[in-house]
Amino acid sequence: MDRFLVITNERKDRDNIITKQIEDYINTSGRKCTLIGALDLEGNEIKPDLDIQCAIVLGGDGTLIRCATHLMKLNIPILGINLGTIGFLAEIEKHHITEALDRLFADDYQLENRMMLQGELVMGGKHKPPDGKDGFAGYALNDIVITRKGLSRIISLRIYVNDELVDDYRGDGVIISTPTGSTAYNLSAGGPIVTPKADVMVITPICPHSLSPRSVVVSAEDTVKVVIRKSKKTQDDEAIATFDGQTVIDLGTEDEITIKRAQYNTRLIRLNQTGIYEILRSKLMGGSDL
Repeated sequence: MDRFLVITNERKDRDNIITKQIEDYINTSGRKCTLIGALDLEGNEIKPDLDIQCAIVLGGDGTLIRCATHLMKLNIPILGINLGTIGFLAEIEKHHITEALDRLFADDYQLENRMMLQGELVMGGKHKPPDGKDGFAGYALNDIVITRKGLSRIISLRIYVNDELVDDYRGDGVIISTPTGSTAYNLSAGGPIVTPKADVMVITPICPHSLSPRSVVVSAEDTVKVVIRKSKKTQDDEAIATFDGQTVIDLGTEDEITIKRAQYNTRLIRLNQTGIYEILRSKLMGGSDL
């Protein structure tokens, strides 16, 4: 590789000290480097004609996840430099940056394809998405979450898989996660950990108002539909749908969201030989500060 896009979370790399070190190392090695701030991506799309072979993301897992949807159509691999805490996806620590760059220059790396989700909203109630249209489509690497809005009461959700009723959930909401997202909100809500190579989606209720609801694991080829139901005769449910915790859409009674595997993947560069179970032991089961 010799053409790189470096995306920096300026809050993690103040004064762009590490970014400049990376830029200097790439340039002095006779290769090309383009810089962009992570905040500059918001509301903007990276053009496909940008001459890059790899994106290097400086920040943490959250920064990488935010960048994933901006980069997915380019089909270029991403290397995460961890300036955050846990570093599940952004696996390279800052004291190993030079070694990581040398391996990229030598094409010495592995690629992992991580499935993404696509959510399509059909607005049956009074709420409309920001663009004013009757539908909205968004993407997520981690999860799509439908939850109650603000201080609203318990919401009622009807869940279908391939148009077959799974259950009616009453509670704070539901998480639809990818294997990548299984170690995020899904895990905190009591959902299962899924290995990244599994082709599945996980449906996990959030604080269900019942003793019976549990997570359901379905195939990545299935289609999940969530319908907002009316909890009380006198109250329209107020809910929101969030895509990787970023894009937020207001929902009301009879609105529905259909979730399926996206046509795009996120391609992650892996340099370490550490397996998923060792990562889980060291970062989640070993007393790390979450």
